[in-house]
This record gives sequence, structure tokens and C-alpha cells, in this order.
Amino acid sequence: MPANLHRMAVLAAQKAYAPYSNFPVGATIRTSDGRVYSGCNVENVSYPEGWCAETSAIAHMVMDGGGEIAEIAVSAPKMDSITPCGGCRQRIAEFGTPDTLVHLCDKDGVVESIRLADLLPKAFSKL
Repeated sequence: MPANLHRMAVLAAQKAYAPYSNFPVGATIRTSDGRVYSGCNVENVSYPEGWCAETSAIAHMVMDGGGEIAEIAVSAPKMDSITPCGGCRQRIAEFGTPDTLVHLCDKDGVVESIRLADLLPKAFSKL
């Protein structure tokens, strides 16, 4: 499944609106019940008002009724491997678990898969 998520994240990055940074990013989520959602970064001239790819994918999931993130692939064609920013790590934690897999990708595939708990130790937790 990570290979499919990678391909979808790469396709999502191609739809990014990144005229200021020229740094497209794509992300694809698979929920614990098997649904899949993609997103891309959408920049805004009024930094930091843009949306990260992970945020866009999560928004699509929420609009479809929500769910638990089982895994997410993140791809930026201009980097060998990219991790979600700190804010997105916390957003993933909001809808995931410590065992949620985060697949760090390059243009050719998954470079590394890491548990969210290892990527974001001591995350804020839901009350």
C-alpha cells in the first residue's frame, strides 16, 4: 500500500499552488477503514496563511466524515525526503495514533517509514 500512497502523493504535488516558494508538496492519507485522501500545498501571498499538503488531505478526510489516519505519504519532488512540518505533525496526531505510519518519499518511492510517535515525541494529546 505505501507504493500506491506514494504515487498518489506525487500526483497531488503536481496540483500544488506554490507560486511563491516554487516548492510543491503532496500528501496522501489512508484511514484505518481503507479510505484514501490526497492534498497539496496551497500558498498565499500573505504568509503564513497557506495550507500544507497534509492539512489539505486531512481537510478532505474530515469533509468525508472523518476517520483515523493509519498512514500518510508525503512527497516533495525537489527533495530526496521530506517530513511534515511541526504543525502538520500535530494535525496528524489529532487524527492518528502513535503507531500511524508516516512515509517519507522522494520522487521514486518511499525512502523511510516512521511511526508518528517517533516523529513527534510528546505530542499534545486530546483531552
